[in-house]
Amino acid sequence: MAVIERARAGDAGEILTVQRAAYVSEAQLYGDPFIPPLVESAEQIRQAVEAGTVLVARDGGRLVGAVRGRLVETTCLVGRLVVVPDLQGRGIGSALLGALHEEVAGARAFDLFTGHLSEGNLRLYRRHGYRETRRERMDDHLTFVYMRREV
Repeated sequence: MAVIERARAGDAGEILTVQRAAYVSEAQLYGDPFIPPLVESAEQIRQAVEAGTVLVARDGGRLVGAVRGRLVETTCLVGRLVVVPDLQGRGIGSALLGALHEEVAGARAFDLFTGHLSEGNLRLYRRHGYRETRRERMDDHLTFVYMRREV
């Protein structure tokens, strides 16, 4: 089973690799190879690690997942929950999300968004107590589903 820990700035390159691998299927699903997680740089990830809460999952020496949280007042903005494609569906995403909920103890709510076609993501978030708050149509192919988990 993977071990969850706080990311270090030196993890940025590995996080980027996992992020790109994980988001390829999303890019294909929505027909957009330029979604933000695929064009983000290692430097931007390093800055996110230094500025907020970034957790990683390690299986042995391999970084196999990550999630970000940023506290704004009493709400934690959750983003970039990623797991390497060969280990998806084995509980790593759930473990990362649960660890983030514990790590950002001062949050009264957790907010996130995902695409309307991302059924696996929507199921995962619902299992963790997230409820849909609104939808926003971005273009013909993409509608964002915004979700919140109250503490």
